[in-house]
Amino acid sequence: MYYAYKYRLEPSDAQREELDRHRDICRQLYNHTRYRLNEYRENHGELPSMTTLRSELPDLKKWWDGLSDVYSKVLQTVVERLFNNLSSLSALKQNGYGVGMLKWKPPREFRSFTYNQSGFKLDKKGGQTVLSLSKLADIPIRLHREIPDNAALKQVSLKKEPTGEWFATFGVEVDREPPEKPDRPKTVVGIDVGILKYAHDTDGHAIESADLSDERDRLEREQRKLLRKEHGSSNYEKQRRRVAKCHADLKNKRRDFLHKLSAYYAREYDLVAVEDLDAKGLVELDGNSRNRAGAAWGMFLRLLEYKCEREGTHFVAVDPAGTTKECAACGVSTHKPLWVREHSCPSCGFTADRDWNAAWNILSRGIKQLGAGRSESPPVETALPTGTTSVPAKRVIEAGSPSLKERAQASE
Repeated sequence: MYYAYKYRLEPSDAQREELDRHRDICRQLYNHTRYRLNEYRENHGELPSMTTLRSELPDLKKWWDGLSDVYSKVLQTVVERLFNNLSSLSALKQNGYGVGMLKWKPPREFRSFTYNQSGFKLDKKGGQTVLSLSKLADIPIRLHREIPDNAALKQVSLKKEPTGEWFATFGVEVDREPPEKPDRPKTVVGIDVGILKYAHDTDGHAIESADLSDERDRLEREQRKLLRKEHGSSNYEKQRRRVAKCHADLKNKRRDFLHKLSAYYAREYDLVAVEDLDAKGLVELDGNSRNRAGAAWGMFLRLLEYKCEREGTHFVAVDPAGTTKECAACGVSTHKPLWVREHSCPSCGFTADRDWNAAWNILSRGIKQLGAGRSESPPVETALPTGTTSVPAKRVIEAGSPSLKERAQASE
């Protein structure tokens, strides 16, 4: 199985300059290869292959000062990066999107370069862990978690964030199989995501959204200060870094919440059913787009999917159409405006929280889609009118799960 491990680098000032120099050489090579690609197409009527452009690298080193200072594998990954971007554009064009050609990369838009297969290793020097990079430096790295002993390091990508900090992301292949779970799931859960409550599941947990109001207020204050600075001045650059740091804090807090919530569901259940949402399309709709973008539903579903694969949990994404309208007890559809937060079926009399009802419909569809039969319908009468228990987001962030303590006590 393949994983990514991300660590903070702690380079000296001289090492920062060298990292920036290597990054800029890679950027210039990217732009040069883009020019050569267009030139080749004009002369030959077709695009060159990746091998053709890679074969030109030794000749470039003869007249390009500084190109020989960069490790050869890094230069090859720059050419590969260009072709990957070109493939992405071609895929968009085939899907009906209007796309142009690849653009010239300015310094602010080219932030990373990659060592692939060789040229890097983790080492111990002077009592600290360093990342040894061929033709670059031995850079101290903050190894806050160990990489498994049976893991094979395939590549490392070095990236400079807008805050000015450098990070190293290792591509790791781990020789392990996911835990065995029954083919016919015993513990199952359906999850309905939203804005008022981030996640509502069939076990009756309503997970509140992470409170990012302080981070957003701080970001807006720093952005207003940035507007008063003279563009290009040293004060402007200092303030720009403060704004970038606020963006990073906001992103990190959101990702931490989503990582822990998705890890809980993937670890605790044999089957997880969710809606197959078009998160990008939902953000583009009129009204409330800021809250929909801040919810990061697409990121949550991606994290949940790969964590389920890691834990051997069945992950099922179902058609979201009608999950809110349909009654989980009898299947009769009832139109409900968005402001109506309780489901009340006129056919069978079943009442429950609107999102809890949707979560049961998602679970039923997920079990059918998996081919494991039909799920049991929820009871018509529930202990609580909503059948749910509110779980603060703070509890998810601090404990890593919304209800592990209660579940352990119940099992005892």
